[in-house]
Formats: sequence, C-alpha cells, structure tokens
Amino acid sequence: MDVLSDLLHRARAGDALVRQLVQRPPWALTFDDTAALTVVATLGGHAAVRLEGSAAAPVRLGAGDIALITAVGEYTIADDPSTPAQVVIRQGKKYRADSGDPVAGAEWNLAPRTYGDGLPGATVMLRGAYELHGDVGGRILEMLPEVAVVPAGPRTRGALDLLAAEVGRDEPGQDAVLHRLLDLVLVLALRAWCARPESELPSWYRALADPAIGDALRLLHGDPARRWTVAALAAEAGMSRASFAARFTGLVGEPPLTYLTGWRMTLAADLLRDTDATVAAVGREVGYEDAFAFSVAFKRARGISPSRWRRGTG
Repeated sequence: MDVLSDLLHRARAGDALVRQLVQRPPWALTFDDTAALTVVATLGGHAAVRLEGSAAAPVRLGAGDIALITAVGEYTIADDPSTPAQVVIRQGKKYRADSGDPVAGAEWNLAPRTYGDGLPGATVMLRGAYELHGDVGGRILEMLPEVAVVPAGPRTRGALDLLAAEVGRDEPGQDAVLHRLLDLVLVLALRAWCARPESELPSWYRALADPAIGDALRLLHGDPARRWTVAALAAEAGMSRASFAARFTGLVGEPPLTYLTGWRMTLAADLLRDTDATVAAVGREVGYEDAFAFSVAFKRARGISPSRWRRGTG
C-alpha cells in the first residue's frame, strides 16, 4: 500500500456525512461544526467560501471546482462573498442566522434530488464532512491549508461527472454510491492539490517522488514494527548506507530511524487512545519488545508516559 493510501486507511477517511446543496441566489449557509476535513464539490453553478473571523480573502468556486476545508471553525458557503448568512447549520440542525431560532423542519437532510434544468440558475454542490481519526489524520491535515481549492480539470472531471449524473437519480443504493464517489473525489482532489508546484507540502510527501526514498518510506509505513536498520533500508533501495542516509535526511528532513520512531509514536498514540491493549502490547505492535524501552521512547516524543497519554485522551 502506498503512503497516502495507508494514511487515508488508518485515518478512516470514509463514510463522510454527505449532503446535497441545491440553492438559487441569493443564498448563504454558515457551517458551525468541527469536522476535521470537509469536501465541497461544485457540480454546477458557482459559489464562494469565506472563513468567519478570518482575515483570509474568500475563495470563489466555479463548476467543477473542489474545495478542501480543514477544521477552521465557522465558515460560510454562499453565492457571493458579500451575501450575509441566512441559515446556520449546527450539529445537523438549521437555525436562522439573524435570530438563532430553529428553522421549521430543522433536520438538515438531502435537498430534493433535482439537477440541471430543474432549477435554472441554481448552484448544485455535494458537501462531505470527514471526521479524520487520531494522530494519523493529523498527517493528512498538515498537507493542506485552511481552504485548498482544486480547479476543474482532467484529474477530477470524470468523478464529478459521475457525481452529477448520480445526484439526478433516485434509485436504491444511491446514498452508498454518493458516499463512494465523494471518497473518490477526496483522493483525486488530494492528488491534484499535491501535484501543484505552489502547494506547500510536508517534506515526507515531497520525498515520495524520489524512487529510492519513496520506496523506503513505503517500507517503513508497510511494516513499522520490523527491526529496521539504515543498512537494511539502504540495501532495499539499492544504495550504499552513507549515500542512502544522506539522501533520506536531505529529502525528508530527518534521518531514517528518526522518521521511523516518529511514525511508530503516531501509531502508538492512536492505539493507546482507541484500544484496551496494554502498554506492553502497544509497544510490541509498533516494534518494541521491551515495554520500558517503548515507554522511554514515547515519553521522549510526547512529553508524557503512555499511561498518562491514555488517561488524558480517553
């Protein structure tokens, strides 16, 4: 499994809460939620995204554009940056922006399944809210700014065309199809964003493009508990030990075994949070046969012992 797929799998980046938006201007919806990552796919029409309480300029979306919004607090999606909020979505309920009163029939469900000529001038979007999991999810979020816009293009057009066609249907299994297609859009949008020269990406992600170092990172992610040595990784990469260590450190920003320790501690933090396994068992799962050695490494990385970490995140 490649590194990005591994991160998405471990972060459980699936089964987003998907909602269809069909709006005619003027319109503005404010979202007051804490989803780690939100995907907004513009199927038709145009929109703008503004972060409430932020000095950042609103971003505009056209048909075929995708916005990836990280956990920024309150934000508004509207037909125009200047349109005042009409409705606030909070914990799945709709409230009037001017009074705070609940909107009648306040469950925020899928809009009528109408697309295209059914509502002339309407903006049609799909919005998926992802609750990325744990410290592994944090590695995905560090790849993105508060709002990342992926312009319409050949990388994402096919998936959005499928989404647009599916939105216009009302057939058994449609919700499942919409979920899976939006998951596909998320991965394609991440790929497209990371391929942009101007994107500021973590060093480890940029290093994936190097054949030797990319292979080494895949090995470390694929089997983090193995007793890796720099010599073993260099042999897998077909390089001398010294050349490999220097190249890995130069591209990733830290030596191979330091990177491995950081990845192990990320996995361990999530295991301590999510399972009842003993500290010793967690240590063994990430490559430490000795519970004391694992505890020392974890405290060095996190500043507290594994047991205290578990109590603080439980």
